[in-house]
Amino acid sequence: KHLEDKRNKVTVGGLDVHPTEKALVVHYEVEASILGESGGHMLGERKEGQKIIRMKSLSPSTDVGALAKKVLEECKMIPASRLPQVEQLLYYLQNRKSSPVESKVEKKEKRTVKPKELTPFEGIELNEEASITRVDEYIELLYEGIPEKIRGSALILQLARNPDNLEELLHNETALGALARVLREDWKQSVDLATIIIYIFFCFSSFSQFHGVVSHYKIGALCMSVVEHELKRYDAWREELRKKNKAYILFVENGSLRRDQDKALRKYHGLLAKQEQLLRVSLYLLLNLAEDTRTELKMRNKNIVALLVKVLERDDEELLVLVVSFLKKLSIFLENKNDMVMERLARLVPCKHEDLLNLTLRLLLNLSFDSGLRAKMVEVGLLPKLTALLGDENNRQMAMRILYHISMDDRFKGMFVYTDCIPQLMQMLYEHGEEEIETELISICINLAANKKNAQLMCEGDGLKMLMKRALKMKDCLLMKMIRNISQHDGQTKSLFIDYVGDLAAEIKAEEEEEWVLECLGTLANLTIPDLDWELVLKEYNLVPYLKDRLKPGSAEDDLILEVVIMIGTVSMDDACAVMLAKSGIIPALIELLNAQQEDDEFVCQIVYVFYQMVFHQATRDVIIKDTQAPAYLIDLMHDKNAEIRKVCDNTLDIIAEYDEEWGRKIQSEKFRFHNNQWLEMVESRQADESEPYLYDNDNDRTDLFYSAGTLSKDSAVHNIENVSICPPLFYATGPLPTLTIHCSPICSPSPSPHPLKLSDLAAPLRISRLCELVQTVRSLLCSTSKNSGYSAWANSYLSLTNF
Repeated sequence: KHLEDKRNKVTVGGLDVHPTEKALVVHYEVEASILGESGGHMLGERKEGQKIIRMKSLSPSTDVGALAKKVLEECKMIPASRLPQVEQLLYYLQNRKSSPVESKVEKKEKRTVKPKELTPFEGIELNEEASITRVDEYIELLYEGIPEKIRGSALILQLARNPDNLEELLHNETALGALARVLREDWKQSVDLATIIIYIFFCFSSFSQFHGVVSHYKIGALCMSVVEHELKRYDAWREELRKKNKAYILFVENGSLRRDQDKALRKYHGLLAKQEQLLRVSLYLLLNLAEDTRTELKMRNKNIVALLVKVLERDDEELLVLVVSFLKKLSIFLENKNDMVMERLARLVPCKHEDLLNLTLRLLLNLSFDSGLRAKMVEVGLLPKLTALLGDENNRQMAMRILYHISMDDRFKGMFVYTDCIPQLMQMLYEHGEEEIETELISICINLAANKKNAQLMCEGDGLKMLMKRALKMKDCLLMKMIRNISQHDGQTKSLFIDYVGDLAAEIKAEEEEEWVLECLGTLANLTIPDLDWELVLKEYNLVPYLKDRLKPGSAEDDLILEVVIMIGTVSMDDACAVMLAKSGIIPALIELLNAQQEDDEFVCQIVYVFYQMVFHQATRDVIIKDTQAPAYLIDLMHDKNAEIRKVCDNTLDIIAEYDEEWGRKIQSEKFRFHNNQWLEMVESRQADESEPYLYDNDNDRTDLFYSAGTLSKDSAVHNIENVSICPPLFYATGPLPTLTIHCSPICSPSPSPHPLKLSDLAAPLRISRLCELVQTVRSLLCSTSKNSGYSAWANSYLSLTNF
């Protein structure tokens, strides 16, 4: 109150061009002075600054003179006398060649899409100009009626939109408190009033250092309530409009209903426009406050994601840009991603608004890291939409990244066949010529090539020829990896590689890079083609020494050594090749590698597969059986934890057992020992005393074995003890040991079928050598049972020796 005036004097210094952007740089100096009541100078301060004026519309055809005048109109600090200098600088910018740095900056700006800055909304601008010295007058208006409150808050908004005034308004607690109170009490009464006051606090939220004051007055929580309430109002409006439309359709000739319907529609659009202004400023304020993750978590707890998804139904593009930006920020947290409704996002792809489309794709990219959400994207039909965007230069990279994530899932690889994605990708590869292929492009091609139908589509025409030619010329490892994936599919695709076997074999040299050799060798190893003369390939390109050298543990990376083993397995299908490899000493090298890599299931499985291929041929079979210990290693691996290893081992050992009797007996014995291991351990560990009674010292004294309540009568206990049998047979060479069951058939029985009996209390396991004595004991026991008429303990049950 004691200070009468505060004056700022701006003096423009130099004008220059921006070093990398199409922009002018204005250097200026601000001299701030405060005058007392008498007009005397009380306090002064000087501050230097610069303003960057970007010329995004500047092009070779731009009228430099007209643009210079427009710059002076927009930037009031530049005096009219500097017009010639501005024209000269603009002419220089117009003719300056774009540097690589500038193009990178432009691309970066293009990639960073943000919501458009808020501008004064329709209906909240006033003809009068606000002054910082009259804030107290504006505060007084906040205690009047709604129109006065709107006018007072609109004048304060004019001040708040100038960042230089925010500091002073911040210290005016009366003004901020009054604004917060009015918003809290009257926001439901006037959309304009709520929009203006939230806009004022939005100006503070644009700067991180002012977030504290916004939180202090709980404006964020209030904005959440405003958004939720407005969305409910929106649903009510739509329902009312739907009813009027329905009534009009039923009575289309009624003029009164037609007028009501038109009136309701105009009212709806008017309300909708104001409501979208309120939603936009409220959500923008919340987005600014969400810089703090703790505040963002509070919003999450109040269901901000569901509210934002609801707003996606709207058509206002600027509002949608803001909402999608907010969702993109929230999508990086696990708790939020599952609440984002994919159907509403799919509606925005494609769209004419470039920024909205770009932001939506970025949001989808974040969500595509989740396999469940990828499945949802395919379900709602985004795959063909994303494929169509491959032809859009501005959005191709984003679309390709999302498609790459989808292509990682085997469930969806086959769906690419029903789009034009693969032809477009192949065209892109062709257009690259000798330039380096983009990572996203080759990555998605590698994934899709793992599907048989996709691979066939890639090879159509001269597709494979183009790929092979480029890969061999550029020694492109990633492109060869794609070719390797294509080569793994049986059928017509694999036969196309016959023309390139020599080219691939020529690349397998010690001098080449391991990564390149790995892909070439892997491609060759996939070519299980019956008509291919592998012996000729091995001899012509002298591959056997290379393969043998690479089998030594540590001679190369494990991936390359594994591919060498797979290659040996492939060529071993040929009889002549198998003999050549056996004579070269590769089999001992494989056994040595097996010892070194015995913990790696993939290595073990592939080496065993090589033995499996070699035992088919007479020459190599004799070498493996007679000159190596390979069968012994196979016997050890017969009971491996890995099911695939066990399967290949069993098949190989069956062939060896068929051709060699000695190994056949060993293999049969080991199989028996494995299947009956528990029983054998029990038998070998027990040292039974020859004098030990078979069951009990006196079976007839154990009446508890024979009697129980509710049993058969004495008269029905006559049995034919000659029909005692043991079934099924006790011993099997393979397979688990079956249960031993003893059957006894009664002569007199209510039914003609035999009655299996059970000895439930047999305690001591007996040696197999005394099996016959056991049967005799059972017979004696049955006789005594018949005499004592105590058959009930065994009747209608199984006689089972469970220890066997």
